[in-house]
Amino acid sequence: MTDFHEPEEAEGPGPRQPVFRTGAEQPWDPEDLAIAHGQDPTPRNVERARRELEEEGPAAIEKTVP
Repeated sequence: MTDFHEPEEAEGPGPRQPVFRTGAEQPWDPEDLAIAHGQDPTPRNVERARRELEEEGPAAIEKTVP
């Protein structure tokens, strides 16, 4: 998920910078990642997603969730 909003107050002079969210800033379960890959949450797919989360951390979500 990408969120776009402008901060309530600008920090110093110049244009406001957009804030983007990928969803990686929240905890993800392996089941959620398997489903985000378009897979059924079978034990095999969940285990694969668990390893991916363990090895890649938030990057696993960022490369999967547009």
